Amino acid sequence: METTKGTMLPETLRESILKKLSQQTGHVGFYFKNLVTGEELGYQEKDAFLAASVIKLPMFMAISKWDAEGAASMGETLKVREEDKMPICGALPLFTGEPVVDIRTLCNLMISLSDNTATNLLINRYGIPAYTEEFQKMGLVDTKLNRLLFDAEASAKGINNYIVPKEMGALLEQVARGAFVSPEVSKTINDTLLLQQINHKMGGILGENVPIAHKTGEDDDLTNDVGIVYAKQPFIACFAGHDTNVPQFEDFIRHTTAELYEMCQQ
Repeated sequence: METTKGTMLPETLRESILKKLSQQTGHVGFYFKNLVTGEELGYQEKDAFLAASVIKLPMFMAISKWDAEGAASMGETLKVREEDKMPICGALPLFTGEPVVDIRTLCNLMISLSDNTATNLLINRYGIPAYTEEFQKMGLVDTKLNRLLFDAEASAKGINNYIVPKEMGALLEQVARGAFVSPEVSKTINDTLLLQQINHKMGGILGENVPIAHKTGEDDDLTNDVGIVYAKQPFIACFAGHDTNVPQFEDFIRHTTAELYEMCQQ
């Protein structure tokens, strides 16, 4: 990608985005990077936020790396037992019986449908210590996988999963530039993120004709969305918010992504 040409964000837009962020309730963060000009904009972008389903992005990237290195196999199969089935999001809880599913399919479901059953199966298959070690190798400092999804006991003890907007942005930049493990691995990750079916946030105004390789996360008073927006000047956008007014923050996500897209189309 070019790094010296492209349109910079007007100062009025930068100030407007930061002002609107400062007016949100709760803890919110934002990170933007134009992958052509290198221009960045951030707001509490180095803070740790409750991850919800965005933790599935670095998990998927770790598994993809292990597969490329021969430490894991996307072709390995796991049996989905009845007791493994988690509340929806996802498809696996809707299957009757106990299907046998390969790791590649579990990853696809974890990303495109945010399948919680697939996610917990993948956490248990490799173990939290392995993810912790791999996250560190991937350059993640405060992004952490600490527990299974829907682990009420751990949650009650304050044990949660965390993401950092700028750290998610750094991972996504590697994917966009074909620099995560290899061009082939990066492309597979990117193509899987493009299959995302939860598109009412960053893609809510832009619509399906604008490719966005992204991963969302939702919970009570929490909403996140991180991804690569493929404008003429592709850019990274990472939004995170908890203890926030979800409808208000998601409206901000939609409109801000659309405004950034308009500028990066020039």
